[in-house]
Amino acid sequence: MAITQSRSKRKPSGGRYKKTTGKKLHELGNNPTLTKIGEKKSKLVRGKGGSIKVRLMNVKTANVLNSKTKKFQTVEIEDVLENPANRHFIRRDIITKGTVIKTKIGNATVTSRPAQDGVVNAILL
Repeated sequence: MAITQSRSKRKPSGGRYKKTTGKKLHELGNNPTLTKIGEKKSKLVRGKGGSIKVRLMNVKTANVLNSKTKKFQTVEIEDVLENPANRHFIRRDIITKGTVIKTKIGNATVTSRPAQDGVVNAILL
């Protein structure tokens, strides 16, 4: 069954909307890309209007900003410590926006969306 990003079938009150049309191609969605720790692997996905997104499947390094020195460092990701999106993502080492990762220079919070931006940017805690 196709994933759709169309309007909900129900009103805020709980009543149903009458279905006027079926699923449309422009409402089509995709499965979530679960970026994991590993050897770098990415995929190009065509978006609406011909735009291209770089989907990160696996990643090994992150661009970490040290807020005191205002400098970026490319460091290796060691582990996933915390993930506000889903508590089960910690065990599976899945990186999303807001994830707290362990690096060689300290813990950092991911500020980019790896499944859409193609990079992992983070700020040192």
